[in-house]
Amino acid sequence: MEIPISEELEHICFQIKIKNYSLAQWSDLACADMFEYECISGGFDRQEGRFCFSFYSENDIEYWFQLSLQQAIDVANGKEPIIMGYSSE
Repeated sequence: MEIPISEELEHICFQIKIKNYSLAQWSDLACADMFEYECISGGFDRQEGRFCFSFYSENDIEYWFQLSLQQAIDVANGKEPIIMGYSSE
């Protein structure tokens, strides 16, 4: 499923961008629940080296997706990359 670029996701990505941390700094802060919103939750995963999220669709189906630091910055800058989510089942 393609994950929509929602206001929630834009806000998360903006928060990532303004912190201006390197990958090493994000790794030091790694936490699975850095961001908690109505439809999206997640945080930075040290092993993956990416931001890992759960997205809940209108039908309450959970999808997992990941963003690199650059992808998060791109979303914060108004770009709309295609983000694919995969069913958690």
